[in-house]
Amino acid sequence: MFSKILIANRGEIAVRIARSARNMGIQTVAVYSEADKDALHVSAADEAYHIGGATPLESYLNGGRIIDVALQSGAQAIHPGYGFLSENPDFAESLEKAGLTFIGPSAGAMRSMGLKDAAKALMERANVPVVPGYHGASQDFDLLRSQAEAIGYPLLIKAVAGGGGKGMRLVERAQDFEEALRSARSEAQNAFGNPDVLLEKYISAPRHIEIQVFGDGQKAVHLFERDCSLQRRYQKVIEEAPAPGMTSTLRSAMGAAAVRAAEAIGYKGAGTVEFIVDGSKGLRDDGFWFMEMNTRLQVEHPVTEAITGIDLVEWQLRVAAGEPLPLAQEDIRFDGHAIEARIYAEDASKGFLPVTGRLDHVRFCDQSRNDSAVRAGDVISPFYDPMIAKVIVHGRDRKEALARLSNSLRQTELAGSKTNLEFLISLAEHPDFHAMTVDTKWIDRKVDELTKTAEPSASVLLAAALAVVGDQAAKSAFSGFNLWSSLSQTITLIHADITFTLALNFGPNSLTIQHEGQSFAAHFKDLRWWYSTQRLPHSVCMKNTVWVFEKGGVVFETIDPLDRSGSDFADMNVIRAPMPGLVNFVGVAKGDILEKGDRILGLEAMKMEHMLTAPQNCVVDEVLVRVKDQVEAAAVLVKLSGLQESG
Repeated sequence: MFSKILIANRGEIAVRIARSARNMGIQTVAVYSEADKDALHVSAADEAYHIGGATPLESYLNGGRIIDVALQSGAQAIHPGYGFLSENPDFAESLEKAGLTFIGPSAGAMRSMGLKDAAKALMERANVPVVPGYHGASQDFDLLRSQAEAIGYPLLIKAVAGGGGKGMRLVERAQDFEEALRSARSEAQNAFGNPDVLLEKYISAPRHIEIQVFGDGQKAVHLFERDCSLQRRYQKVIEEAPAPGMTSTLRSAMGAAAVRAAEAIGYKGAGTVEFIVDGSKGLRDDGFWFMEMNTRLQVEHPVTEAITGIDLVEWQLRVAAGEPLPLAQEDIRFDGHAIEARIYAEDASKGFLPVTGRLDHVRFCDQSRNDSAVRAGDVISPFYDPMIAKVIVHGRDRKEALARLSNSLRQTELAGSKTNLEFLISLAEHPDFHAMTVDTKWIDRKVDELTKTAEPSASVLLAAALAVVGDQAAKSAFSGFNLWSSLSQTITLIHADITFTLALNFGPNSLTIQHEGQSFAAHFKDLRWWYSTQRLPHSVCMKNTVWVFEKGGVVFETIDPLDRSGSDFADMNVIRAPMPGLVNFVGVAKGDILEKGDRILGLEAMKMEHMLTAPQNCVVDEVLVRVKDQVEAAAVLVKLSGLQESG
């Protein structure tokens, strides 16, 4: 067994790997970028080395620098986590040449599965069912268009290299094919350095079910399935194991197919074979097809750990060190049901737009496993994936796991940056999800309902008022007492562009607020604040913002009515950056006449491409950026003017 390993990653997966290594008595070496010098994963390791600038290319993708640090520190092996260099066969080969062990599959196995077109051909030879489509080498536009017509619409365009929804586009009509192909190729080139694509028939009611496999280079086993059907932008949001509605015969068929896939390439280590399943008529033995194989540990691996009791990172380390598989297939069992929800720094109501910001308050529920690498005071960087944490629960059955998931999410407190917590709670409590009448496009169809924000309740307004004035002001039997009248004041709060002017009156251990003719009173008793029979949610006030932790967090801006300053952020005559990012496409020039909705420029941020369009019919007055410019949030990118009316 290794005595020291280097973890070539960041964030929660680096912290998680360090935890398993520590339990095995293995020392760990962390690496960090300039943006991560104070990150939690740095302090979670025994040693830490700075490897470069903030961008991934300068740091976590700098394989040569990482190998140098491994040799310098005396590490014998490198664990790549997921993302970054985890599926880079050249990096794995470089480790071997340097006398280091790559904790993962061989370079050959990665190459076999790294290009989706070649992988599908290999799976067909291994008698693994694959989705109908075009997986050929030619990328000629006319050929691709004719193949698309032969496959039929709707269809998917998918990058042959990579995953996570990057370089993937759904095309429902023939007239949309050319633009979708351009966009997919551009995103694939930016994400993977390879613009090639394949085409697949789109399954109308798809479920995404994947099988966790583990190999020792010759034999392989599976550790059952995970259902990852709740997705947005082709990225997983909630995952669970086992898959709802799974039959024993289908589990056996999918498990056997996944093992054949792993053994066909001599797979060593942890991997995931992903299938698309037709859920339109229930799960059937003949209704699943191979999509791709991820030759690494998956983000959602904790749900498999929860139901099997197996530490997958420990297995990775043991197999990489030359030990045999710890268990045979017949000895692997599962118990209960587990669900994972991914918390992101993003604005679900604005198309899941990634956001940055400082997390001033962080508190997770102690009834769930919370894989995270953030602490109060940490900053969400524009350079990396915006995932904050994974909340994992385990129950005796799915009903109990769902109840625990809802409770854990509702008790999670994150303030300072916009998150998708409210959206996750809506998902976790939606009757369609409980009944599992969902597919991979269900979120897209229900997005307006799932992201709809309710008007703040009386308990939320009371909690916000207490955060502003300080709840100590009302915790005394003499609070609000003076010789002539009760103490009162007025505060103004804004939430979702709605202004709340609240008249506050203090009494002994009580606070009463009045808003639009209605009155609500809170009372302090049993060491808690109560509104009627309900405990008030926890709240915090930071600078000019109040966060009330009800259903993921209700945010108010506190306003001094004598000092209201306007903002022209929504000015129709400018195009601003909605977030920090890299300009990867400029489609206009000074003097161009645009119609509402025309593409102006593309911005790449947090691994996604965002297209900015004309807000109205207009003329381009000035273009202030070029391709490859790095811009800050709210920066003016393009100036516009309205079209002159013809007389």
